[in-house]
Order: sequence, then structure tokens, then C-alpha cells
Amino acid sequence: MEERILYLLQQFTAKTLSPAEREELLALAEHSNSILTDEIVKMIVAEEEYAVDIVDEKWNPVLNKILNVDKPARSPRKILMSTIKWAAAAVVFIVFSFTAYISLNKKKEHVFATDVAPGKNKAILTLADGKKISLSDATTGNIAKEAGFSITKTADGQLVYNIAESENIEDTRLNTISTPNGGEWQIRLPDGSTVWLNAASSIQYPLNIGTAKQRVVKLDGEAYFEVAKDKAHPFIVETDKQSVEVLGTHFNINSYNDEIVTKTTLLEGSVRVSQKNTNQSEILKPGEQSILSVSGIDVKGVDVDEAIAWKNGYFMFNNEKQVSILRKVARWYNVEVEYADPEAKEVMYYGTVSRFEKISKVLRKFEQTGEVRFDIKGNKLIVYKE
Repeated sequence: MEERILYLLQQFTAKTLSPAEREELLALAEHSNSILTDEIVKMIVAEEEYAVDIVDEKWNPVLNKILNVDKPARSPRKILMSTIKWAAAAVVFIVFSFTAYISLNKKKEHVFATDVAPGKNKAILTLADGKKISLSDATTGNIAKEAGFSITKTADGQLVYNIAESENIEDTRLNTISTPNGGEWQIRLPDGSTVWLNAASSIQYPLNIGTAKQRVVKLDGEAYFEVAKDKAHPFIVETDKQSVEVLGTHFNINSYNDEIVTKTTLLEGSVRVSQKNTNQSEILKPGEQSILSVSGIDVKGVDVDEAIAWKNGYFMFNNEKQVSILRKVARWYNVEVEYADPEAKEVMYYGTVSRFEKISKVLRKFEQTGEVRFDIKGNKLIVYKE
């Protein structure tokens, strides 16, 4: 049994453990009578739910010693004895850990009295004359055609708003698409560009965007852009504090009013980020993020997957504070967050969680750290520090 557990441990840390092998490893741990080890328990709970990379930092040295990686050559007998010693230690650790993981899950799972469903495709179109149309209700009928747009459903079930190209190059009237808390929407512009709007966001565009010399849109909130290449017609995104100019590229902008900074993350191409009312501007390269604050624009390299995780259906956290995480949760689940214990705001998390689970499942993952506890009362999410 020890050899099998050692093999599964190696697959576990290499991130190649299959679902069937994971179940086998859990079963082996469940039938063990080993004493629990607190430090290893914390690592395994973190790995299972959040922090694969952090656990690897602690487990990889153990594996390296097991496998005798990067060590001077020794006699076969010494290598064999060293391997056996480290293998035995690793087996004990992993059995301790998974047994503890099962026990902790059984003890800590929280049953919520009420639950909240995740957000969905939902948006409002406000026409230049002030008329409002619910896009999620306007998938068929003449109302869409009269307003100069159509709505189609993609292969993955997304509803896409298609703007009809205006024949009047002078028609600069503005339409606005806005998503509420708990809503998101995909927009396809006449020039071939596509925009994904996150919850509690809006984008304003002129009716002549497909023919104007400059393709200018205004954003409040968060959106991901895939801009069609057109050197003769620059694409410009205006927010409250900055302007982003592109020719053809993929990028994400986070400019919510309740966030203290504006973040622009570049995935492909090149963009120029300019702070309004100043002369400061920066050109971003793929993999870079500009952070606009009261002190100006700062540029750094980032994990772009984290910036667009929301578009791909996930929450992704990288050493992020609870207070920041729950702002995202509140927008997507349309809840109000209340801190019974203010120190709970400072709890830090790593990890990835699906946006399409009910809120209770997301909250249980946070609770398994042992740092916080939640209650749901109607539309209010109450946070406690454990």
C-alpha cells in the first residue's frame, strides 16, 4: 500500500492525478488510523480548494529528496536507503493529511438557511431617445429591428448583441448597454470588435461607430475587449480617469467606482494608456497591467488569466484580501456584504472558484480555511472572523 500511496503522491504534486486516482488516494487515507499533523493538514486543504502553487513550494522539496533530484552521485545502496527513508516519511505525511482533510470537511461544512443563484445573461439597452429595452427579453420580434440591433445565441449559449451599422456617418447619437448586479452581456460591434461586459457595468457607443474616423466607446465598470484591426480608425476606450487607445488587440479594463484603482491588462497587441488631465501615458506590452491610482500610472507584469477569469466563468484570487474578493462576489450574486467582524476584511486567499455555482458553494470554500464564517439573510451576506 505504501508504494501505491507514494506513486499517487507524486502524481498529486505533479498536478497529473486523475479523478479516479484522487478518489483512490482519499480512500487509502480514510482507512488509515494515523495521527493528524496540523501543518500538513493546512497544506492539503489549501491545495484541494485553492493554492496548488503554494503547496507545491512545500511539497516539491520533499519529492526532490524522495527522487534524489539535484544531488551528487552516491552509491546505489546509499541512494536506495535514502529513497526508502524519504518515501516512508512522505507516505506518513500524505496519509496524515488526507485523513485530516476528510475529517475537516465533515466537521466544517456549513448548511446555509438560504442560497443565492449566480448571475446570468442580463442587460438593458438605453436608446439615444431615452427608451429602455431589456435585451434578455428582446431576443425575438420587431422591437430589436426597430432599434437597430439583433440578438443571436452562440454555440455555448451566450446571447450576443449585434449592432446594425449606421448608414449615416454623421449620426453621433449615443446608445448605452448596462448590466445590473448579477448580469453580464456580450456585444458585437459593426467593425467586428467584440466586448464582454461584466456585472454592474455599462458601455456607451455612437450609432456611427462603424464608420467614424475614431471608434470611441465609454466604459463604466469592467469589460474585456477583442478589437478588430483597423489602422485607419483607432479604437478608444474612455473611462472616468483614463483613455486607452488601440489599433487591434485583446485587453481587459477594470474601472469600477468602488475600486480605488483602474486596471488595464493587455493580452495581445499594444495599447497606450493615458491618465486624464495629465501628460502621463504608458504603452503596454502583452502580459503587462497598468494600475492607475492617485499617484499616477504604474506598469507591471501579471498573470493575464487572473484578469480575465470572470469572462471565462471563474473567480481567481492571487493573495487577494477578503474585502476585495467579496466586492466581486457581491456584484455577481447581487448581494449586500456586511462585516460583523471588520478584521475579516484582511483575510487573504489564493485559488480559483467557478462563478456558476450557487453562492453557498463559493462561501464554503472560503470557510474551509478556518479563517472566516458566513451567514446569508435574505439578500445580505454577513461575514464573521473565526
